[in-house]
Amino acid sequence: MNQLASHSPWRSALQGVREAIPLLGGYIPVALSFGLVASQAGFSTFEATAISTLIYAGASQFLFVGMIVTGAPLWLVVAMTLLINVRHVVYGPNLAELLPRSRHWPWLMHGLTDQVFALALTRLPQLPEIKRFSWFVGSSLLAWGVWIVGTAVGATAGEAFTARWPLLGEIMPFALPALFLTMVAPRFTNKRWAAAMGCTILAALGLTLSGWSNVAIPLAAACGALCFYTVKFQTRSQPS
Repeated sequence: MNQLASHSPWRSALQGVREAIPLLGGYIPVALSFGLVASQAGFSTFEATAISTLIYAGASQFLFVGMIVTGAPLWLVVAMTLLINVRHVVYGPNLAELLPRSRHWPWLMHGLTDQVFALALTRLPQLPEIKRFSWFVGSSLLAWGVWIVGTAVGATAGEAFTARWPLLGEIMPFALPALFLTMVAPRFTNKRWAAAMGCTILAALGLTLSGWSNVAIPLAAACGALCFYTVKFQTRSQPS
């Protein structure tokens, strides 16, 4: 009862904002990069910002822009975007166990990204249940807002940045792969995760080299998930 009386949703939301700030080191360069790529592909600043506002899916946005530019049919663009984002089907149930029921979740799940999921999965079990909803609102809204602003800046001033500092034009496209590498690298210390990610990498390379680059990412991800749930490693028992 005392905890309920002293709870401040605003304070919990601000805590989520503070704890999500380290994520911005990855969000800002990738958002700038997407804005620049979208601008170079012929999208206006408004269109690029709208994509980041409504789709908000990182890798899927780059794929979306690339497929639209190459003239891919709309149904294929939508299908590929959904395939890449099918991982959220796994994210949702894992977080649902840690979060209270609320009629607002259909809207707030729009803010669920790989980075927010990783942070939430670590922090939510450490928080009192009454603080979890507000904490998630604060952390996810910060990430979403910075992503939108970063896209707008990249689309508006990206060309000027790369004209003044040409090296940025070479570095910025690597921002997204670098962000994912920093997320998965620590997992290689675990045999099960290492096997799953190794399987994913080999599948993606094999599919790409075989000419199936359009479906390499979702199929490789499916192979990795299958490997993770089927391959087991026995732990050595400690001698008594």
